[in-house]
Amino acid sequence: MPFQQGSARTRQRTVLLVGIVVLLVALILAVVLASVLTHGKPEVSPKMMKWKDRGTTKNLQEVILGRCYSYVMAQYPELGDKDCLKIWESLKHAFVYKNPCNITSEDYQPLLELASHPIPCNKSLFWSKTNDLAHRYTKSNQNFLTLEDTLLGYMADRVSWCGDPSAPGINYESCPKRSECESNPSSVFWKMASKMFAEAACGVVQVMLNGSVEAGAFRSSSIFGSIEIFNLNPDKVSAVHIWLMHDIGGPQSESCSGHSIKRLKSILEERNFTITCEDNYR
Repeated sequence: MPFQQGSARTRQRTVLLVGIVVLLVALILAVVLASVLTHGKPEVSPKMMKWKDRGTTKNLQEVILGRCYSYVMAQYPELGDKDCLKIWESLKHAFVYKNPCNITSEDYQPLLELASHPIPCNKSLFWSKTNDLAHRYTKSNQNFLTLEDTLLGYMADRVSWCGDPSAPGINYESCPKRSECESNPSSVFWKMASKMFAEAACGVVQVMLNGSVEAGAFRSSSIFGSIEIFNLNPDKVSAVHIWLMHDIGGPQSESCSGHSIKRLKSILEERNFTITCEDNYR
């Protein structure tokens, strides 16, 4: 009897050991199979892709901080209470280590709240396809401000940035264009900044458009045509003055009576704005 009991225990141990071995083998096979399937269909990370736009501006932190301090200390000392270090940190947090095609408005909300400031009435100047002319004008005439003349726009003007999920979290080689993905860091930022600039406008606002553009001076797909115009507040803005400019020596594709300007006037009239238009305002 003692021998039979010992044999039974031995068999039980053997069965248990065999069961454990089989379970381990099954787990190993499952891990190997999962690994093979994963490697068979590798996930393309943003780092592996070569985007079409320029990469993050070199020394971005120094550029942003330098512009911020210049703006709030030298140009507009009344904004001296702005915390440039916090502003930089909020910008960095918006895109570093993130997929550059998956940026949201929530990512930039803290930055906009930190960098926003009032815009005096009658000073807002919007533009489309007149970048150089509009900014030469505001540099020589302090009576007007474009988005790029505000703290937010001044810091970001002609600067590029985008992140990457893998180290170092910033892509200095390339960033996605809007045509590659809509929710890229640049597009989301400028849409939000433009919306905020339009919402802050009051009194008479100016719009500088390019009458030499063959497709029309007013384009519904532009930032002005798709965002800014619909975020002007009729309760705060009394009138919209359109300045239709033509390139020197260039074609005069459109005047204030042109088809796209008529479309713009119609949109503004529907929103109860008073409108004037002047060709080649000097």
